[in-house]
Amino acid sequence: MTEPADPTLESLRQRLTAFAAARSWEPFHTPKNLAAALTVEAGELLEIFQWLTPEQAAAVMSDPDRAHRVRDEVADVLAYLLQFCTAVGVDPLTALAAKIDRNELRFPVPGAGGGSGADVKPDVGE
Repeated sequence: MTEPADPTLESLRQRLTAFAAARSWEPFHTPKNLAAALTVEAGELLEIFQWLTPEQAAAVMSDPDRAHRVRDEVADVLAYLLQFCTAVGVDPLTALAAKIDRNELRFPVPGAGGGSGADVKPDVGE
């Protein structure tokens, strides 16, 4: 099955669901298993950058072999995240938009009446 030039999140989610169904993998695609697989793949992405200096890390995509590995691991992370969202009934785009909304309230722009922002860590994952 080929994907259109500009795949949508929904079309990719459907392809992943069909891929797993064709192989009878649904019983294994529990929220716990998918969350675990997601962390493993995120760890594999991190492994590419382990022990690199900031300068080396910034140049990773200029090395064709490393760039290929990065793209593959990003794809794996996204695939497991989409499968996890399907399993638990979360729309990832809606969830992200809501999180950004909350973070904009929690972490106002420095100088916009909310303090300096210097004491705020840049972590959207809270």
